[in-house]
Amino acid sequence: MGLLIKGLLGALVVVLIGVLAKTKNYAIAGLVPLFPTFALIAHYIVASERGIEALRATIVFGMWSILPYFIYLLSLWYFTGIMRLPLALAGAVGCWGCAPGC
Repeated sequence: MGLLIKGLLGALVVVLIGVLAKTKNYAIAGLVPLFPTFALIAHYIVASERGIEALRATIVFGMWSILPYFIYLLSLWYFTGIMRLPLALAGAVGCWGCAPGC
C-alpha cells in the first residue's frame, strides 16, 4: 500500500509540473521538483528504520548532492545556447553523471 501512495505522489508531481509549464508562470514548474516531497519520504523512512544517526548521514549526503545538480543546470544552460534541446539534455545528464568523479 505504501508503494502505491508513493507512486501516486510521483504521478501528482508530474501532472503538477505539466500544468504549471503551460501557465504564464512557467518557471515555477522548475521549482516543483525541488520541493522535498521524496526527500521527506526518504528521510522519514531512514529515520524510522535506521535511526537519527543514519538520517544525519543521509542529510549530509543530500547536501553534497546539490553540487552535481548545479553542474547539470549550468551545463544545460550552456548547451541550450549551442545545440538542440535533446542533445543539450543528454549532455547535461552526462555532466551530472560525471560530476561526482570530478
